[in-house]
Amino acid sequence: MPLFTDVSRINVCGGNGGAGCMSFRREAHVPKGGPDGGDGGEGGSVVLVADPQLSSLIDYRYKHHFKAERGTHGQGARRHGKTGQDLELRVPLGTVVRELDPETQEPLYEIADLTQPGERVVVAPGGRGGRGNIHFVTSVRRAPAFAEKGEPARDHWIELEMKLMADAALVGMPSVGKSSLIARMSAARPKIADYPFTTLVPNLGVVTADDKSFVAADVPGLIEGASEGKGLGHEFLRHIERTALILHVVDLTGGFEGRDPVDDYEKINAELAAHAEALAERPQIVVGNKADMPGTSEALARLQARAAADGRPFFAVSAVTGQGINELELVTADKVAELRSQIEVEAPAADYEKIWTSRRDRRDRAIDIQNLGGGVWRASGTNLERLVVMTDWDNDEAVSYLQHRFDRMGFDEALAKAGVKGGDEVRVLDFAFTYEGAPADDEFAELLEDDDLLSEED
Repeated sequence: MPLFTDVSRINVCGGNGGAGCMSFRREAHVPKGGPDGGDGGEGGSVVLVADPQLSSLIDYRYKHHFKAERGTHGQGARRHGKTGQDLELRVPLGTVVRELDPETQEPLYEIADLTQPGERVVVAPGGRGGRGNIHFVTSVRRAPAFAEKGEPARDHWIELEMKLMADAALVGMPSVGKSSLIARMSAARPKIADYPFTTLVPNLGVVTADDKSFVAADVPGLIEGASEGKGLGHEFLRHIERTALILHVVDLTGGFEGRDPVDDYEKINAELAAHAEALAERPQIVVGNKADMPGTSEALARLQARAAADGRPFFAVSAVTGQGINELELVTADKVAELRSQIEVEAPAADYEKIWTSRRDRRDRAIDIQNLGGGVWRASGTNLERLVVMTDWDNDEAVSYLQHRFDRMGFDEALAKAGVKGGDEVRVLDFAFTYEGAPADDEFAELLEDDDLLSEED
């Protein structure tokens, strides 16, 4: 059986942006050559791509650090730096991507949920290339003597969680015959034995019935208390969340412990409902397995009546002899086709990459301001920090330009609303400055109009 990995944590980092160049044209017979500093190249990004050919996250089991190529620096004569190459990481369909807290390694928020073949999401944007001094010419400033630094890319950890993308999930108590059923119904060859918890990882199989087909998942056996994490409950239950249909397999013999089949049926349904309310409402077909065994007729009748009371189809089958399997496959295939058609109508295709990008842009624009006491404040935010690290703090012109960008992006207004007073110290990353309010004039107005980092649009 191939190794199955469904949760991995990796460190991703885009490439650093190249620095812009501060340069002036110097040629014979051109005594007053203007600025000609080129832009730095953009850093490459780390991009996750959903690949339907992959079935696990095994590629990230032993390698955990991934970094894209950096951009090169700009040069004189308007020569721009080279853009760094993106690094694409392939992940299986059904991979959920989450940002992790750098200290606790606990999930902070969901970045993306990759469910479509070829779907992409940037998890580590490359650093922006700094602009050369050709960009800072205005009607009153003809020879700007500054350029932007390249933006260092952020290094952070993300969590990848794969949830199986199956049409139907076979669930039930341990050793009820789920593996035998999926082996009988498909070409899957899971490990089969007559002891509990033979299946420790989900198995996928493609089932063909007449002209229809569907993907079935044999999920490891559940126990009472699985929704509370007993055994490997949470690990197993998460694989059922994405399936459109549940095939609830019940052992009509009661297994080694002589359990009551109706009681087993009720306990598993209770665990599904406790894990996620939506699972209790998921379409379900009840499958009474081992119907070929003697002495099962009474249990079969009671379970069939219980399923009927819940409005669920019931099939008595035998994974060993093949009894009832063909009928089960046909009904399941029809039900899956029906559910697929509903999904296509209710959830039209969307440009998910734009959705993930829009979410990231909104997070990047957010500014958080904290009062450290004693007239000292700390401000944080991706776009804010990006402006700060790309500024040459040893150049007075560059710092003046930064102050005007602060005003235009609403930072000065946010500081005032937070209670910052004139003369207070404001810290951003490792830099500190004294708050003096908005700039009195705006000599850089022409440059700031088209600055995309200052945009308030979604």
